[in-house]
Amino acid sequence: MTPLPPPEPRNPDGEIRRVGVEIEFAGLPPRDTAELVRDLFGGELVVVSAHRLRVQGTRWGEFVIELDTQYAHPDAEVLDAKPRDDTEWERQRHQMRVDFHTRTRELIGDVVTGLVPTEIVCPPVPWDELDELDALFVGLREHGAKGTDASLLYGFGLHLNPEVPSLEVESLLAHLRAYLLTAEWLREQIDVDITREVLPHANPFAKPYALKVLAPNYAPDLDTLIGDYLADNPTRNRELDMTPLFAYLRPNYPHELFQNKLVKARPTFHYRLPDARLSEPGWGSVTEWNRWLEVEKLAADEETLSRRAAGYVAKHTRSPLARMWLRMRGWVGTA
Repeated sequence: MTPLPPPEPRNPDGEIRRVGVEIEFAGLPPRDTAELVRDLFGGELVVVSAHRLRVQGTRWGEFVIELDTQYAHPDAEVLDAKPRDDTEWERQRHQMRVDFHTRTRELIGDVVTGLVPTEIVCPPVPWDELDELDALFVGLREHGAKGTDASLLYGFGLHLNPEVPSLEVESLLAHLRAYLLTAEWLREQIDVDITREVLPHANPFAKPYALKVLAPNYAPDLDTLIGDYLADNPTRNRELDMTPLFAYLRPNYPHELFQNKLVKARPTFHYRLPDARLSEPGWGSVTEWNRWLEVEKLAADEETLSRRAAGYVAKHTRSPLARMWLRMRGWVGTA
């Protein structure tokens, strides 16, 4: 499958926009996965800890492969801590603490392997090379990796992190509006797995927030856009998570969510909706990129975006009496 071109193919610096890809799955432990990545894309395999590995020096950069739970990995604060003094006893005591912590986290990882997913965090890939990255999905499938639909217990997802075409607030607002108007169609096309529907990781936006953003007179500056978003969505768990982008633009914004180490500041949209459909031949990052482009195409069409936003607001702000009247007219028309 060929990746389709976005309306704005280049980033604010004039370079080809890149897309970060994250994929979760079961059935293949981190070590075997890292070896697969190295075999496909070259580079050097580096063992960071028992359940976290890196493949460095590929054509696109560094892949990170790990069990998707922080409790399987040593805590950097413990590893980076210093002995309280320079005595031999304190140095040995400190090393014993580090060794115990590292071994404990390794054992936790051993226990939960098979219960929590393996995750690959790919380096940013130019959008027009995503079809080459999809060799990874073929390889995972051939090596027995299992996606969302392999079990009712597998709430696995694929995340896309498309680099934004512009950092101007007008562009960010247009894309957010376009997403709110396209979200229902995307859910229908993806046919989101029931397990992921009941889990909180990719929740839809609430209607009151959508009505606020889609209102014709909503024209916020950046801080207002961020503040309104966080007031209604004080969480990472949205199908389009804007917190990494907002943290990149306003790293000192006074909100506790921006202090969360899981919020990684970057100039991208964080699109969390797609399932990991590894059982479907031909499925991969290109499939979901091409679907995502419906958002970007709508964002680039100012007239259609305004018309559809006004229609959404009108539809969802009608009085109960008006809704009943329209429903009755529909019944009469089909009689």
